[in-house]
Amino acid sequence: MTDNNERLVYLSGQFVPESQAKISIFDAAVNLGHCVTDSSRTFRHKAFKLKAHIARLYQSLKVARIDAGIDPDEMYRVTEELLERNLQLYDASDDCWIVHNVSAGMSPMGPNPEQSSSATIMIANQPLILTGWQKYYHVGCHAVTPFSRQIPSQSLDARIKNRSRMFHTLAEQEVKLVDPDAQSVILDTDGFVAENKGGNVFIVKDGVVKTPTSVNGLAGITRETTLEICQTQEIPFEETRLLPYDLYTADEVFFTSTPYCLMPATKFNGLPVGDGTVGPIAKQILQGWQELTGVNIVEQADSQI
Repeated sequence: MTDNNERLVYLSGQFVPESQAKISIFDAAVNLGHCVTDSSRTFRHKAFKLKAHIARLYQSLKVARIDAGIDPDEMYRVTEELLERNLQLYDASDDCWIVHNVSAGMSPMGPNPEQSSSATIMIANQPLILTGWQKYYHVGCHAVTPFSRQIPSQSLDARIKNRSRMFHTLAEQEVKLVDPDAQSVILDTDGFVAENKGGNVFIVKDGVVKTPTSVNGLAGITRETTLEICQTQEIPFEETRLLPYDLYTADEVFFTSTPYCLMPATKFNGLPVGDGTVGPIAKQILQGWQELTGVNIVEQADSQI
């Protein structure tokens, strides 16, 4: 018997209550970390750019040599069905994450890492809780460079959005040693700005929005949408290489990621960014997000406090 107030997940062909969703300890996600992922969100209960997120998921699957066993259209259909089944448990003002994890399936110990069984497909919806980022919309966070460096693209291309979070977790732990309000600005092995844990880094200098290319960092869909908003708002932008110097001397710094869309940073490694307050371009882009989605993201975060 299941609880009608319990969310469902999609697990390899079945809709299962969260409490009953289990995978084997011999799954490739556990044994090898051979698992790709993607995260999207809803605005006003509608999935945002879901087809783009699924397209990126399938690009990661291809490079990771994982056969999902279903095509992107079917992945989209079951994702929408799961969301529809779960939305009855959400208030009108609430939104949710849509998280896909796809592993290579069962992976008994041995010499051959090739996919030997059907993939394990895991899709879940979780409440989108913004309280951890809420105050940064108003006062900004502290952007800090961790000790750890980005995994070189020669070893693991950052465009393969994978489920191993060990590297990012260590980076976040390192910056939290500096400041509990720190968010990571991860550098590559040449000292260039790469990405944030699960997000992208932007600066504003002399009215121009700048962000690193995806050569050494995440090809973020929120990053892409932010650039689209800049174009709509007639804010000049460029994709370029950035060094820490560029963040120290920037007028504004901010991060972008699926849940919070845009998070301002008002300090970088202990020094104020610009005048130390949330800047006008960040506010303008947040307004652009509201016009695009119909949701005031700042108000949504504030309402959860």
